[in-house]
Amino acid sequence: MFGKTVLVGLGLLIATAAHAECECRCMGGRNQPFCSSTTELPPICPPTVCPIEPPSVAPIMTPQVPPIGTSNCQMRQIWNPYARQYQWERVCQ
Repeated sequence: MFGKTVLVGLGLLIATAAHAECECRCMGGRNQPFCSSTTELPPICPPTVCPIEPPSVAPIMTPQVPPIGTSNCQMRQIWNPYARQYQWERVCQ
């Protein structure tokens, strides 16, 4: 019985981690928390050597109302570890 409880608990923990809404990504030359929801607690990001951002002009952002819990949004280059390159994304604070 105890073994089944531990396995179910581990399964829930892994499933929850797989759907986390915050992750650490390189932005502005530093490893920073990047969350898709303002209700999530940002993780503490370990120090990391980030690749150098290539010089680039930010794309024009269409006017949008910032999400609840934020006051402004801007386009920032965010490191995508899967594509292994920086990509422009809308970041709201």
